[in-house]
Amino acid sequence: MSTSIPTTGASRDRLGYFNWLYNPFQRLKVTEVYDLLGTDVATENAFYLNLGYWNEGALADGRSLDDACQALAALVADSAGMGPGDRVLDVGFGFADQDLFWLDAYRPDGIVGLNVTASQVEVARRRVREAGLEDRIDLRLGSATAMPLEDASVDKVVALECAFHFETRERFFQEAMRVLRPGGRLVLADIIPMPTESGWRARLAQLWSWRQVARKFAIPAGNVYPLPEYVAKLRAAGFENVRVESIRERVYAPLHEYLRRHPEAVARLHPSTRLPIALALKLDARTVYRGLDYVLTVADKPSA
Repeated sequence: MSTSIPTTGASRDRLGYFNWLYNPFQRLKVTEVYDLLGTDVATENAFYLNLGYWNEGALADGRSLDDACQALAALVADSAGMGPGDRVLDVGFGFADQDLFWLDAYRPDGIVGLNVTASQVEVARRRVREAGLEDRIDLRLGSATAMPLEDASVDKVVALECAFHFETRERFFQEAMRVLRPGGRLVLADIIPMPTESGWRARLAQLWSWRQVARKFAIPAGNVYPLPEYVAKLRAAGFENVRVESIRERVYAPLHEYLRRHPEAVARLHPSTRLPIALALKLDARTVYRGLDYVLTVADKPSA
């Protein structure tokens, strides 16, 4: 399935990029972050914004970042049991790459998308329109924590690498419970802090790693809690059969190695971002991502 490629944002204000990257006091809202990043993405043929899921041997087999990003979208869809008959809610849909993929590969009856970043919604809607799929993919400007949907109106709620942004993730859980039909399923690819290591040096390294991401990518303090609390919040929202699996070993380290091997992927990013990424790639992946877990979350709304 092909759609036209949006114009990249390489000509955007470089001062804004430098201020975001290097000013320790600069804090942007999530919409401002993604407005700034625009369509300057590392993928070659798609506009995925996720970090990818790298199956064992993927790097040796010559898989691309595009392949890994689609593999993560497939993992989310498979975990949701997505298929014909489903009405799917995709929260934080980015540029709609996963929606176009899911509709083609999994054939749900329809997909509704919510996204708070107007610039992304505009591009994504254009791509869906040019694919002739407006009757099947309904993309809306709207919040994950105040969903403009009726109660019990969707079968699956999915959030592909975005729930850590929501103000707050806990409120999103409550809204997901509300809009899901009985027996419906919530699936997330999400980022949370790693369990605290022993020793002050290890804890300091974890804190540095976490803060590098949290400060620049608008992770609210209200979303910073460990795995047991994460599970407890899902259960408190009413979900059952809660499963949270760490998949970080198939996300961070292989992505790090891929970018080392493929400088052309880094070159597709905005020029202002290349230096910090190049510096990070000189470090070991275990150092860069030490404080970050990456989890696949599956939870069901009770049938009764």
